[in-house]
Amino acid sequence: MARTERQKIANREEVADMPDWMKEKNCPHKKKYMAGKRIQPKNLNGKEKLTYIIDECFLAYNSARLKEACQLFTDRMLDNDVTIGMSISGALTPAGLGCSSIIPLIKSGFVDWIVSTGANLYHDLHFALNYPVHSGSFKFDDTDLRDNDLVRIYDVVIPYSDGLMATDELLREILCQPEFQKEMGTVELHYLIGKYAAEWERKNKLKDVSVMAAAYRAGVPCFTSSPGDSTIGMNVAGVELRGNKLRVNPSIDVNESTAIVLAAKRNGGRSGVVLWGGGSPKNFTLQTEPQIQEVLRMKEVGQDFFIQVTDARPDTGGLSGATPGEAVSWGKVDPTKLPDAVVCYTDTTIAMPLLTHYALAKRKPRKLKRLYDQLPKMMKALTKEYFVHNKVKMLDGSEPVLD
Repeated sequence: MARTERQKIANREEVADMPDWMKEKNCPHKKKYMAGKRIQPKNLNGKEKLTYIIDECFLAYNSARLKEACQLFTDRMLDNDVTIGMSISGALTPAGLGCSSIIPLIKSGFVDWIVSTGANLYHDLHFALNYPVHSGSFKFDDTDLRDNDLVRIYDVVIPYSDGLMATDELLREILCQPEFQKEMGTVELHYLIGKYAAEWERKNKLKDVSVMAAAYRAGVPCFTSSPGDSTIGMNVAGVELRGNKLRVNPSIDVNESTAIVLAAKRNGGRSGVVLWGGGSPKNFTLQTEPQIQEVLRMKEVGQDFFIQVTDARPDTGGLSGATPGEAVSWGKVDPTKLPDAVVCYTDTTIAMPLLTHYALAKRKPRKLKRLYDQLPKMMKALTKEYFVHNKVKMLDGSEPVLD
């Protein structure tokens, strides 16, 4: 908004003495700045619904940003033509966010593809296996915890031998099964593990406790941006020493995630992202657009919707705190959609359950897109457009096989 010309206003005292019509003339932008909702909420009485509190009481600072995120997600991103990608950073599944929030989002069709740290998916397996994960205290004596066969994630406590090592043993056993003896991306890896997780849930008479099991059932692709940086990757490497043939190819992930975003746009739809935290999953989710534009040299403009919840500052130069405005410069976000982008500076463990509840309360479930089943078709479309648009051949000079 342009600044008001002030040549005729010597000081604020002069404005105060003006009649209303002259104030309006000399302060032409005042009504625009004051167009927001008046801050005068009703007294809370303990009977309010959570959606009311978010809409009517989250009026300023990061509570207002969280309200904007809830409203943007629910009112616009959940339209049927929007493909929603979600990145997950930080130890969320050990904190129970998989059970409370991520699984309901998957089942309701409110997330179509996921990029997670490998650690979140590894710890997710404890729940499918019915291994204990308990609340504790960040004040616990860590040396004593180690002496008592326990590990700590801040105020979460997990058994070592009958938690971590027991999970590792079963994980190594399934990684050596015949269906794993080939090269694959992390989506297929997690889909196959998710099938086992779903069976573990069934045997343990549990329901909807594992993110990977829920994603398997819903056909939601789950990527890991750094497959070696977790205990799943560590166990993949461990069994490779014994001759296991499983090879995880990150290039498959880059191309498949890019194909998902491209398909959303080329089919007349829109694409949006919800970024819980930052780190590698955030960048992997957003790099799909630069991959289309910069590397594959195909026409695209960026994500249509952007929501991030983070505690990272933008001024340190790290990707975790990078703003959607900065992402515009990289082609990650459509510049015309930047006014709708929301960044909320708060803890994901606070914001995720609130946004999940808000969306479930306000919107009916969407039909599952089952993008996992569509990946071969999407990859074929991406490959064809790449070769046709760039008019290139295979590196050996042969013509690409596109049909």
